[in-house]
Amino acid sequence: MQTGRPSAKPRTDFGQRLYAAREALGLSQALIAEKLGITQSSYADWERYPVALRPEQLTLLSEVLQTSVEDLLGTKSKAKRGSGPAGKMRQLFEAATELPRTQQQKIVDILEPFVSRHANGNGH
Repeated sequence: MQTGRPSAKPRTDFGQRLYAAREALGLSQALIAEKLGITQSSYADWERYPVALRPEQLTLLSEVLQTSVEDLLGTKSKAKRGSGPAGKMRQLFEAATELPRTQQQKIVDILEPFVSRHANGNGH
Protein backbone atom coordinates (compact mmCIF):
# COMPACT_ATOMS: atom_id res chain seq x y z
CA MET A 1 0.00 0.00 0.00
CA GLN A 2 2.76 2.40 -0.98
CA THR A 3 1.42 5.94 -0.87
CA GLY A 4 3.07 9.27 -0.31
CA ARG A 5 6.64 10.22 -1.02
CA PRO A 6 9.26 7.53 -0.47
CA SER A 7 12.12 8.50 1.81
CA ALA A 8 15.73 8.45 0.68
CA LYS A 9 16.69 7.17 4.14
CA PRO A 10 16.36 3.40 4.71
CA ARG A 11 14.19 2.12 7.54
CA THR A 12 15.66 0.91 10.80
CA ASP A 13 15.26 -2.79 11.58
CA PHE A 14 12.45 -1.91 14.02
CA GLY A 15 10.87 0.38 11.40
CA GLN A 16 11.03 -2.39 8.82
CA ARG A 17 9.23 -4.78 11.19
CA LEU A 18 6.54 -2.11 11.83
CA TYR A 19 6.15 -1.50 8.12
CA ALA A 20 5.91 -5.22 7.31
CA ALA A 21 3.32 -5.84 10.05
CA ARG A 22 1.23 -2.85 8.94
CA GLU A 23 1.40 -3.83 5.27
CA ALA A 24 0.48 -7.44 6.07
CA LEU A 25 -2.77 -6.14 7.58
CA GLY A 26 -3.33 -3.71 4.70
CA LEU A 27 -3.50 -0.71 7.05
CA SER A 28 -2.41 2.86 6.40
CA GLN A 29 -0.06 4.84 8.61
CA ALA A 30 -2.94 7.25 9.28
CA LEU A 31 -5.19 4.46 10.57
CA ILE A 32 -2.48 3.03 12.83
CA ALA A 33 -1.70 6.52 14.14
CA GLU A 34 -5.37 7.15 14.88
CA LYS A 35 -5.62 3.90 16.88
CA LEU A 36 -2.47 4.88 18.79
CA GLY A 37 -3.68 8.43 19.46
CA ILE A 38 -0.76 10.06 17.64
CA THR A 39 -0.30 11.91 14.36
CA GLN A 40 0.42 10.14 11.09
CA SER A 41 3.75 11.95 10.81
CA SER A 42 4.76 10.72 14.28
CA TYR A 43 3.94 7.16 13.31
CA ALA A 44 5.82 7.60 10.01
CA ASP A 45 8.88 8.58 12.08
CA TRP A 46 8.55 5.32 14.02
CA GLU A 47 8.81 3.41 10.75
CA ARG A 48 11.73 5.48 9.48
CA TYR A 49 13.96 6.64 12.35
CA PRO A 50 15.36 5.24 15.61
CA VAL A 51 12.74 5.83 18.33
CA ALA A 52 12.40 5.19 22.04
CA LEU A 53 8.88 4.04 22.81
CA ARG A 54 7.32 3.65 26.23
CA PRO A 55 6.27 0.13 27.27
CA GLU A 56 2.58 1.03 27.02
CA GLN A 57 3.13 2.32 23.46
CA LEU A 58 4.80 -0.95 22.48
CA THR A 59 1.99 -2.97 24.02
CA LEU A 60 -0.72 -0.97 22.22
CA LEU A 61 1.27 -1.06 18.98
CA SER A 62 1.56 -4.86 19.17
CA GLU A 63 -2.21 -5.13 19.72
CA VAL A 64 -3.02 -2.82 16.80
CA LEU A 65 -0.61 -4.70 14.51
CA GLN A 66 -1.81 -8.09 15.82
CA THR A 67 1.68 -9.27 16.72
CA SER A 68 3.82 -9.63 19.82
CA VAL A 69 6.14 -7.05 21.35
CA GLU A 70 8.93 -9.60 20.93
CA ASP A 71 8.25 -9.81 17.19
CA LEU A 72 8.23 -6.01 16.88
CA LEU A 73 11.51 -5.75 18.77
CA GLY A 74 13.04 -8.68 16.93
CA THR A 75 13.80 -10.46 20.20
CA LYS A 76 11.66 -13.54 19.77
CA SER A 77 13.87 -16.33 21.03
CA LYS A 78 14.29 -19.47 18.99
CA ALA A 79 13.29 -22.67 20.72
CA LYS A 80 16.21 -24.89 21.61
CA ARG A 81 16.52 -28.09 19.66
CA GLY A 82 14.73 -30.89 21.39
CA SER A 83 12.16 -28.68 23.12
CA GLY A 84 8.65 -28.63 21.75
CA PRO A 85 7.03 -30.73 19.05
CA ALA A 86 9.20 -32.45 16.47
CA GLY A 87 8.97 -32.59 12.70
CA LYS A 88 5.67 -31.76 11.08
CA MET A 89 4.03 -30.58 14.33
CA ARG A 90 6.85 -28.10 14.98
CA GLN A 91 6.49 -26.71 11.46
CA LEU A 92 2.73 -26.35 11.87
CA PHE A 93 3.03 -24.62 15.25
CA GLU A 94 5.67 -22.24 13.93
CA ALA A 95 3.54 -21.44 10.88
CA ALA A 96 0.49 -20.94 13.11
CA THR A 97 2.31 -18.32 15.20
CA GLU A 98 2.48 -16.15 12.08
CA LEU A 99 -1.30 -16.19 11.58
CA PRO A 100 -3.53 -13.35 12.80
CA ARG A 101 -4.67 -13.85 16.39
CA THR A 102 -8.25 -14.60 15.33
CA GLN A 103 -7.01 -17.49 13.19
CA GLN A 104 -4.71 -18.68 15.98
CA GLN A 105 -7.70 -18.76 18.33
CA LYS A 106 -9.59 -21.04 15.94
CA ILE A 107 -6.69 -23.49 16.09
CA VAL A 108 -6.59 -23.28 19.89
CA ASP A 109 -10.37 -23.88 20.06
CA ILE A 110 -9.94 -27.13 18.12
CA LEU A 111 -6.68 -28.33 19.64
CA GLU A 112 -7.27 -27.58 23.32
CA PRO A 113 -10.21 -29.96 23.87
CA PHE A 114 -8.47 -32.67 21.85
CA VAL A 115 -5.23 -32.42 23.83
CA SER A 116 -7.10 -32.15 27.13
CA ARG A 117 -9.17 -35.24 26.37
CA HIS A 118 -6.09 -37.28 25.43
CA ALA A 119 -3.97 -35.96 28.30
CA ASN A 120 -6.58 -37.31 30.73
CA GLY A 121 -6.42 -40.73 29.09
CA ASN A 122 -10.04 -40.54 27.94
CA GLY A 123 -9.62 -40.24 24.19
CA HIS A 124 -7.87 -43.32 22.86
